[in-house]
Amino acid sequence: MRRFSEDAKITALRRAPLFADLSHKELVEVARLADDAEAPAGTVLCREGETGQEFFVVVDGEAEFTRGGRALALDGPVEFFGEISMVEHVPRLATVTAKTDMRFFVLGHREFHTLIDDNPAIERKVLRALARRLMTVVKADEHPTLA
Repeated sequence: MRRFSEDAKITALRRAPLFADLSHKELVEVARLADDAEAPAGTVLCREGETGQEFFVVVDGEAEFTRGGRALALDGPVEFFGEISMVEHVPRLATVTAKTDMRFFVLGHREFHTLIDDNPAIERKVLRALARRLMTVVKADEHPTLA
């Protein structure tokens, strides 16, 4: 398996709202904790209802998202998923299956929590990003045209 360069991981992480406020140095720390992975088409990466513990960042390929056995309509290709499960052990909201062969990297719950325990500045930035994301979801629920 070809390994991702640190720069490729940093570029991909920067697109994730959870890490948007992190400095280059902080993104390097996160990138070093992520494991490279690949999966052939048809592989289930996570299942709806199961407790998640990792965050996926897609570098190559496409994933399909289903809830209750029905495909979810998305606004284009998904570059990352599972960030909430990385922060808190909660059931997955959807099943994610590799639609094509995929290359991605994964950041696990334990590694992430060690990082934020050792770096309060990163923790604060991630918490602010989560709060912004929550507010976006709340506003979309109140005003369906914003969704």
